[in-house]
Amino acid sequence: MTTVIHTENAPAAIGPYVQAVDLGGMIFTSGQIPVNPQTGEIPTDIVQQARQSLNNVKAIIEQAGLSVGDIVKTTVFVKDLNDFAAVNAEYEAFFREHEHPNFPARSCVEVARLPKDVGIEIEAIAVRT
Repeated sequence: MTTVIHTENAPAAIGPYVQAVDLGGMIFTSGQIPVNPQTGEIPTDIVQQARQSLNNVKAIIEQAGLSVGDIVKTTVFVKDLNDFAAVNAEYEAFFREHEHPNFPARSCVEVARLPKDVGIEIEAIAVRT
């Protein structure tokens, strides 16, 4: 059975999709861009954008009753791979702060353009154990 996950603590979908789906044992989030769900603002700095995207993923995972430590895979889309070092450092800090037992598996790819012309989008898969 598939359950749709929705939280006001992450941006609402801006198209025909949901924030996440819960398959019982696995949660798949849609890509999260760095929109602050309370203000609608987007940070200009790529490090702040990375943190906001990760916080949005976290809010969705928590709505499903899981934690950051349950994330097993992420995909990071960046508009400029020259930002990789800065994004990577913020990504590492985020998962360390949330005491992830390991780092999740990850793919990181450069893309030509992202919604709202942001610099980053992050999606995640979490597992309920």
